[in-house]
Amino acid sequence: MSSPDDDALSWDGDEDLRSPAPKEKSRSLPRGRRAVGRGSDGVPTARADDTEAPEPEAEPEPMGNAALIGVGVLAGIYTLYAVGWALGSFRLRDVQTAGGGVADVMFQAAMLLGMLSPVIWFFVTMHVTRRGPRWKRFVGLAIGIVLLVPWPFVMMGAIGR
Repeated sequence: MSSPDDDALSWDGDEDLRSPAPKEKSRSLPRGRRAVGRGSDGVPTARADDTEAPEPEAEPEPMGNAALIGVGVLAGIYTLYAVGWALGSFRLRDVQTAGGGVADVMFQAAMLLGMLSPVIWFFVTMHVTRRGPRWKRFVGLAIGIVLLVPWPFVMMGAIGR
């Protein structure tokens, strides 16, 4: 007989976990059959080359704690780079003296690409290296940190001249 504590943790119809589960019968079809039942005689049998299933792509191995912390720190740096590009670009826009329709449109496009470049680099690197060794991911992210320094922010700062 079960105790009231055990009854509170179970539902009607739950199997007793201490007893072994009943084995299910195999539900495989007879050799050469693709379907069971009326009208299954007209169903063509499987050919030898149809039975070979394509190998599924191996799932990437989950990252360990240190790798997750490292990727999180690098993602924070990339976020700060995007903010630095935005602040520096807005400050540079105020300083820009040359005018003209085409120059303004090109500057706006370059400013937008500069702000998005750290985000794009991070996600592309994470996507391209997801099945490779972890060191390639960290090398790619480190290269991005060196290449994507927000120079407008570094040269002018948040305050400007």
